[in-house]
Amino acid sequence: MLQEKDTLVCNAMAIDINKIRAQFPILDSVIHGKPLAYFDNAATTHKPERVVNKVNEVYYTLNSNIHRGVHYLSNQATLAYEEARNKVQHFLNASQSYEVIFTSGATAAINLLATSFGDTYIEEDDEIIVSTMEHHSNIVPWQMMCKRKKAVLKVIPINEKGELDLEAFEAHLSDKTKLVAVTYVSNALGTENPIPEIIKRTHQNNSLIMVDASQAVQHLKVDVQELDVDFLVFSGHKIYGPTGTGALYGKEKYLNEMEPWQGGGEMIKSVTFEETTYNELPFKFEAGTPNIAGAIGLGEAIDFVSEVGIENIAEYEHELLTYATEKLNTIDGMRIFGTSEHKSSVISFLVKEIHPFDMGTMLDKMGLAVRTGHHCAQPIMDYFGIPGTLRASFAVYNTKEEIDRLVEGIAKVAMLFG
Repeated sequence: MLQEKDTLVCNAMAIDINKIRAQFPILDSVIHGKPLAYFDNAATTHKPERVVNKVNEVYYTLNSNIHRGVHYLSNQATLAYEEARNKVQHFLNASQSYEVIFTSGATAAINLLATSFGDTYIEEDDEIIVSTMEHHSNIVPWQMMCKRKKAVLKVIPINEKGELDLEAFEAHLSDKTKLVAVTYVSNALGTENPIPEIIKRTHQNNSLIMVDASQAVQHLKVDVQELDVDFLVFSGHKIYGPTGTGALYGKEKYLNEMEPWQGGGEMIKSVTFEETTYNELPFKFEAGTPNIAGAIGLGEAIDFVSEVGIENIAEYEHELLTYATEKLNTIDGMRIFGTSEHKSSVISFLVKEIHPFDMGTMLDKMGLAVRTGHHCAQPIMDYFGIPGTLRASFAVYNTKEEIDRLVEGIAKVAMLFG
C-alpha cells in the first residue's frame, strides 16, 4: 500500500496515485525478485491500459487504409485518425488541425523540418542556431542540412548550472540567422529553458524558431499560439503513447511554402511523368500509409493526460523532483548535474568515482530502473568533462516510496565501492 504522502491534492482535485498506477500493469512487474521502480521516463513512458486497448481495437475493428476509401472500414478509420489529429491540435492549442503533421516521432519531425525548411529557405552562409544541451536528434539533422546547403551552425553555450547563456545567444543572432532550434526541457539535465523569452528575441531578429518539446508536453502546459512558436515537435512515446508516433506543429504559412520531404502516395493531388502537383496540408507531408493505430493510440494518451490534468501532473512531479533532490543530496559523494531553479522531473548524477554503468547495473538487481550513459547529449557531457551520468526521471505514476528505495539503493552501492 502506498503511503499517504503519495497522494497530492492540487487545484481542488486529488491525484489518486493508486488509481493511476492501476492503469499501468507493467508497474506490477517483479525484476530480479524485486518490485519494479521505473525511473527511465525521459527515455520512454509506460502506456496506460486504455492506450494499449485502443491500439488493439483499431486492428480488431477498424483496420483499413485511411483517406480515399469509400467503404465503411476506411471511412471509420479515417474519422478516428483525423479525430486523433484534432486531439493533438487542441492539446497544443494550434489554430488549425492541418498545422499538425503526424510523424514517427520527434526525430522524424526534426529531419522533416531540416530537409523541407532547408530546401525551401536556406542558402549558402545562412545560419542555424542550436544549443549545447540539445539531444543528438536536434543537432545531427541540422549539421547534415548545413553541410548540404553550405550553411553555418552556431551553438548557444551553457553555464555550470546547466542553463543557456542568453547573452551569448543574443550575440549569435544576426541577419543571417534563419532558424533557432532549441529544446524546451533538457533530457539530460532537466533544465526548463525560458522559451517565451527565446522566442521573443528570435522574432525580434526576424528569424524563425523551432522548439523540441519532447521532454515538455508530458510535464507542463504547451500552448503554441500563446508562445507564438513557428514550429514545435514532440514524440508520442514520451507522453504515454505508442512508440513510432509523434507530430510536427508548424504555422500554416511556412508549411504551405515548404517543399515536401518525401514523395509517394497521399502527398499528391495529381501525378504525370511531366509534373506532380502536391496535396494540401497536412497531407503534403504525410507520404505513404501512416501509423494509423499508433496515431489513434496517441490521441488516447492525450485524453489520459488531459483527464488527469497537465497542471496537476506538473505540480505532483515537481513535488517528486524536490523530494528526490533533497534525499539524494544526503548521499556522500553525490554530484547532481543540472541545478537550475527551473527544472522538470529529471535528475542526472554521479556518486564519487563510481562508473554510471556499474551503479546502474547494480541498481537494476534491486528492481530500480535508471538510465546510464550520455543520454544522446554528448556535448553536455563534454562540457562537464564526464563520460556520462545516471539519470532518474519521474512520471505521474512514480511515488515517494519508490524514491526512498532508489536513495537506499544508491547508498548501498556507494558503500560497497567504499
